[in-house]
Amino acid sequence: MRESIFAVGKEVKIKASGESVTIYKCQFVKNMKRYAYIVNEYPNTFFFEEELTEE
Repeated sequence: MRESIFAVGKEVKIKASGESVTIYKCQFVKNMKRYAYIVNEYPNTFFFEEELTEE
């Protein structure tokens, strides 16, 4: 398992909307071999690494 790109508490942008959000939780999805992130602004939605970018 590799390390996540974004740390909890880091501000990032959602690529599709350009909206700034803060990482709330990150979890490795074993069968997909990548990390999923939950952000403070949308706690019922998760995003994969490729959907987020650093500010």
